[in-house]
Amino acid sequence: MINPQWLHTFTTLIELGSFTRAGERLGVTQAAVSLHVRHLEEKFGTLFIRRPRQLELTPTGKTLAEYCREIDQVNKRFELRLSETEADCGEITLTSPGSIGLAVYPLLLDLQAAHPGLTVRHRFAPDPEVLEAVVQNRYELGLMTYRPDDVRIAASLFAEEALELVVPAGKDVQVWADLERIGFIDHPDGQAMASRLLSRIFPGNAGIRHIPCHGFINHIGMILEPVARGLGFAVIPQYARQAFARQEAIRVVIHPTTVIDTLWLIHRAEWPLSARAGRAVEFLRQRIGEKHCV
Repeated sequence: MINPQWLHTFTTLIELGSFTRAGERLGVTQAAVSLHVRHLEEKFGTLFIRRPRQLELTPTGKTLAEYCREIDQVNKRFELRLSETEADCGEITLTSPGSIGLAVYPLLLDLQAAHPGLTVRHRFAPDPEVLEAVVQNRYELGLMTYRPDDVRIAASLFAEEALELVVPAGKDVQVWADLERIGFIDHPDGQAMASRLLSRIFPGNAGIRHIPCHGFINHIGMILEPVARGLGFAVIPQYARQAFARQEAIRVVIHPTTVIDTLWLIHRAEWPLSARAGRAVEFLRQRIGEKHCV
């Protein structure tokens, strides 16, 4: 390992062409400058041909000078990656459950379009996989439906998301029997979500298992397709419903009793977010807040 102070002295000497001026620039004596150069020459050979009022680099000196320029460029790239300018370039990595993912991924693409130096890597995953991916540093950011109890993870409130009872646009739901006539469209979390919400809207109901099941789909983005075609109702998170393209074909049953889930933003607690991730979080919080008000 070459002493970086010796190299700094060497490049300053090349720039100023004088041992005296180099010492003044560096705040050391001329003897100290000479000592640093002597250390380098003991290691690599003669670096300068010393002439009156002139220093000429030898081939070895030119090679070392080129090495110093390469090191300087590497250092500048490293500093750039750590600086605030990094907010405009690099990879944003986020993993999340399906519903909130349907909301945030298009927003991240909006951010990328505004800042072409950014790239987005997003993965849909259930809560346990989200936590593991962030803990293992495969993704810098994660969104979860519960706050993890892990000292390695920093978690902050990101958004709230209501469960919604969604029926075909032409259907009316006043009593439990209306749901029995429409039928249920199930999905991996369908029965659990339906039980949570419908037990509040219709206290004392017979239970979701007693409603005819008219279909099952495991893709979060397609759950409302059979609903839009009049084939049944579904209970899904709000952001999944908002992401559905054919809003005119569905209807949310409004009821004063609601079920609200909290969404948590997570990242590793031991170090701060990168500048680009910080920008993404700020952008998403603002835009998700706007969507929530719609």
